[in-house]
Amino acid sequence: MYRHIDEIEGQRKWLQKPEVCIKEVQKGEQQMETYTLGNIESRFADIVWENAPLTTGELIKLCEEKLDWKRTTTYTVLKKLSERGIFENQSGTVVVLIGREEFYARQSERYIENSFHGSLPGFLAAFTSRRKLSEKEIEELQQIINENR
Repeated sequence: MYRHIDEIEGQRKWLQKPEVCIKEVQKGEQQMETYTLGNIESRFADIVWENAPLTTGELIKLCEEKLDWKRTTTYTVLKKLSERGIFENQSGTVVVLIGREEFYARQSERYIENSFHGSLPGFLAAFTSRRKLSEKEIEELQQIINENR
């Protein structure tokens, strides 16, 4: 569960929101339903994102080396993430359908939408209420703002 601040008549109130979900459905495209990747799924996804396209044999070897998995575990997780529209097994070659940056961008957008009613300033206010930004972070944020005016 996520906690966020909701501004109601100038007063801050803590609320709870359920797990982040991303649902994108466009005509002619496979539906992508996904949530924040768990630790194991995230490590697996990183392997695929860093090495794709790759054969399933190569993926099995990498997962055996890096995750100490058996072939069946690799296929199970690949199938699970393929059903969510992140990867696809095309005749023994694993390809990326949603890249890492795109996945995390969509996830971040959905989190802000669900937790802060789409308010990026609301998110930043909540974030900075517990942690001060460094001068470098402020400059980086200012540059992002200037580039997107």
